[in-house]
Amino acid sequence: MLSQLVCLGRHTITGLLCLQDRAQQDWSADYRFYSRDRFNEDKAFAQIRSQIEQQLEADQPLVAAMDDSLLRKSGHKIAGVRYQRDPMSPPFCTNFVRGLRVLQISAAVARGSQGQARMIPVDFLHAPLPAKPRKNAPAQAHEEYEKQRAKRNINIIGHQRLSSLREQMDHSGWAQRPLVVSLDGRFTNSTVLRQVPQRTSLIGRVRKDAVFYYAPQGQASRGRKRKYGERCPTPEALLKDSSQPWVEVKAWAAGKVHCFKIKTLSEVYTPMNKAATAVRVVVIEPVPYRPNKKSKLERREPAFLICTDPKLPLEKVLQYYLWRWDIEVNFRDEKTLLGLGQAQVRTEASNQNAPALAALAYAILLLASIKCYGADGKPDTFKNPRWYKRPSDQRATTSELINQLRYELWASALKPNFRPITSSDPSHQTATKFDLSAASALFRTIA
Repeated sequence: MLSQLVCLGRHTITGLLCLQDRAQQDWSADYRFYSRDRFNEDKAFAQIRSQIEQQLEADQPLVAAMDDSLLRKSGHKIAGVRYQRDPMSPPFCTNFVRGLRVLQISAAVARGSQGQARMIPVDFLHAPLPAKPRKNAPAQAHEEYEKQRAKRNINIIGHQRLSSLREQMDHSGWAQRPLVVSLDGRFTNSTVLRQVPQRTSLIGRVRKDAVFYYAPQGQASRGRKRKYGERCPTPEALLKDSSQPWVEVKAWAAGKVHCFKIKTLSEVYTPMNKAATAVRVVVIEPVPYRPNKKSKLERREPAFLICTDPKLPLEKVLQYYLWRWDIEVNFRDEKTLLGLGQAQVRTEASNQNAPALAALAYAILLLASIKCYGADGKPDTFKNPRWYKRPSDQRATTSELINQLRYELWASALKPNFRPITSSDPSHQTATKFDLSAASALFRTIA
């Protein structure tokens, strides 16, 4: 895991071995470490979740986010690889790429008093679909494929991971702590909403034409008990309804506190959970913004949310959902900086264990930074370049944490040639030539 964090090239197993100066030794044991399930990632991530919960107050909920992602692969003999829709394709043309589908859950650690938070991975799973049989395969093969495909549906797996997270919290002594999970539109459906674990609340996006109903007014003397009353306006109709007042709610997003205008319908019922419990519908007006000072005022798309806990305060519903964006930052850092998915392995166990170990190393790095520098602190070993315009109150980036880790590991071995780049002398037209090793610039890279 340490090699996974400080590796300088591609994060393949061979690259990790070269970093450890083991390139001339037998590497078969390292590949067997992944292919033969030599470690239990669930128990390892449980330690991360336990450490995060120790950072919370006794009455604070554990706020998490769940999302899936795609690890691109080019090989045709890798277990679980199939063609999937490219999320980076343009809206006017859907592209397909080969890759592995993974599911991750990240938990939030609040920082500051204005509503900031940082997401740390607490669960990671390779969630592939079964291989589709050929057209001329026996009928039994096609029937078995349909059964396995139904069992491995991403929504069913997502519900199973949420239930497992809730069980881990109960068994580790945090049974009374609520769990709040933010979802995107993929997981806001009947498969997930009809089986919400106990003491768990879900916040997710819904369609603009989603159907909701008021509570029934009275019950008929005969027949079945009524579940639904009159039909509510759709989220889009609620957005355009001028008779419904806007409520202003402040929340942290995109580096500062914004004032959001919100409309809400509480204690309504939806067919997505068969009206088992009441839910709350939240409509968020598009936030105006300017790409630059000279451009015209533009607006983003409105957001339509649903919360399975109508009693959860509106400002918390909004803030907890805005924290969900940080799981996208997790995926970006894991793929670009830690080489998630770059290991050249083929078996099903290796495709689960190799990315999970990289995500676990990333989680340990973020958790170690919070324990070492605090939720708001960051390393001050290096000064930022003069052209690097970044507010000083922003949190430590993953690149800064990796550079600090490399400095602590290798700086003593590079002395006396190594010198931290902290000089603030005035610049000159002609640069001074220094007789220093190129390794001196190893720790100062801006990603």
